[in-house]
Amino acid sequence: MANTPLIAGYDAVLSDLDGVVYAGPHAIAGAVEALQRLEGAGVQLAYVTNNASRSSETVAAHLRELGAPATAETVFGSAQAGAELLAGQVPAGATVLVIGSAWLTEQVLEQGLVPVRSADDRPDAVIQGFDPGLGWKHLAEAAFAVERGAKWVATNTDMSIPQARGIAPGNGTLVAAVAAATGRTPLVAGKPEAPLFLTAASHLGASTPLVVGDRLDTDILGGNNAGFATALVLTGVDSPQTALAARTRERPTYLVENLDAFYAPYPEIEARDGVFACGTATARVLGNTVEISGDRSDLDSWRAACAAWWNARPVAETASAPELSWTVTPGG
Repeated sequence: MANTPLIAGYDAVLSDLDGVVYAGPHAIAGAVEALQRLEGAGVQLAYVTNNASRSSETVAAHLRELGAPATAETVFGSAQAGAELLAGQVPAGATVLVIGSAWLTEQVLEQGLVPVRSADDRPDAVIQGFDPGLGWKHLAEAAFAVERGAKWVATNTDMSIPQARGIAPGNGTLVAAVAAATGRTPLVAGKPEAPLFLTAASHLGASTPLVVGDRLDTDILGGNNAGFATALVLTGVDSPQTALAARTRERPTYLVENLDAFYAPYPEIEARDGVFACGTATARVLGNTVEISGDRSDLDSWRAACAAWWNARPVAETASAPELSWTVTPGG
């Protein structure tokens, strides 16, 4: 309905952290307040993160310091999702070589599995997550066990992680080393795969969650892979331009400026004779060009452009940016 808030159709929000709730040490303007309003709207809240080295309580405590509503039970990391994914692959009491943090070991124990330290223990499975103390010997143990046929789960495959001094190798680079040595590929629990989102929704008992994130290649792709609605929020990495060019699997259900948009109606997009209208903006595709009538600074212009371009390119295996022709650009 025209006056129904966007969030009214969902029973939970599964939110990314960096770029959505906070940027660096500070909360993003308005984000905490928007998250606080969810309870009053009857919508549950959980946080989903690829971090596999920090405990849920550590993450929740940081969020509470910023003013965001959070408990350990509402923070879902890839360590928990990885342990649950692994538990579905091996029988109770199976032995698991844990390559990662003490928190990852704790999650394995909670699944009724038995952690071991060496490939010589002939483990039934290997679970691999990030920890800054990991070295060649740990990766070698993982490779020995995987090569012998152990089930293999990776908490996530993030290739890099931001550090104060710059960009450092992430868990994905360590997983890639084991894969290169063994010729095998692990099951992956974290973004952009579905298990992390499915784990969070299952624990909440949510049937219609909305995934919100700032990255197309992790948050939006992961939410889409899980079969959930997705919202790209423009307070982090990606932009209307990158959304427009996104490959099919990374296209969000909603394009929103910030989390306050949850509480406003989402504008309807109408199509007629190849012209897509959103608010006062319109867009149509001619060849490889999207003609847009609207203000560059108005998100409705980009919503109309996305609708037109995605309709013209329903199957896109790679990102593909059209030429843009602005026919009305007040202030542009």
